[in-house]
Amino acid sequence: MPTADSLLARNVVLAIVAERPRHGWAVHRELAPGSDIGRAWSLSRQLTYRAITNLEKEGLVRRAARQSGEGADRVILSPTPGGRRHVRKWLDEPVAHIRDVRTELLVKLMLRERAGLDSTQFIRIQTDRLLPVVQALTSDDPRDVVDAWRSAAASSVMGFLDGLNRTGGPAGAEASGSRRRQGR
Repeated sequence: MPTADSLLARNVVLAIVAERPRHGWAVHRELAPGSDIGRAWSLSRQLTYRAITNLEKEGLVRRAARQSGEGADRVILSPTPGGRRHVRKWLDEPVAHIRDVRTELLVKLMLRERAGLDSTQFIRIQTDRLLPVVQALTSDDPRDVVDAWRSAAASSVMGFLDGLNRTGGPAGAEASGSRRRQGR
């Protein structure tokens, strides 16, 4: 049974291939620590290629062509129609747990922005999905360090989502953050 990490790797790799056909090394570069997505979540070359192999086995990507150039020929990957449907469904599905906000939600928001998808409704749905979780994590005993941490993390997540709701989504939040950095 796949782990949550391997499912996230699979879905992120598939979403990158769905943006435009590309070879495995190009997918890996998109997920390297210094890349746009890599700022939030990165994946090693080995795990990137493992995800590609699994996506091929599942019929979600296919080898579309070979690209010649310097070095070895590169195999261009492209999503299948089922792969495209899977990406869209995954990008529209809110995360269920607070622990998934730091990785999965953040990457989904970045990928949605790159795909030109409006995230306004998605962020509202995400907020509604996490609200009962946050309410259940409210700590009654501030001396319990674990409860206090969970409560603070949950409150922070709601603050993040509220900020996105106020600014109209990631692009608005990015512009606000950019203005703050320039104003220093």
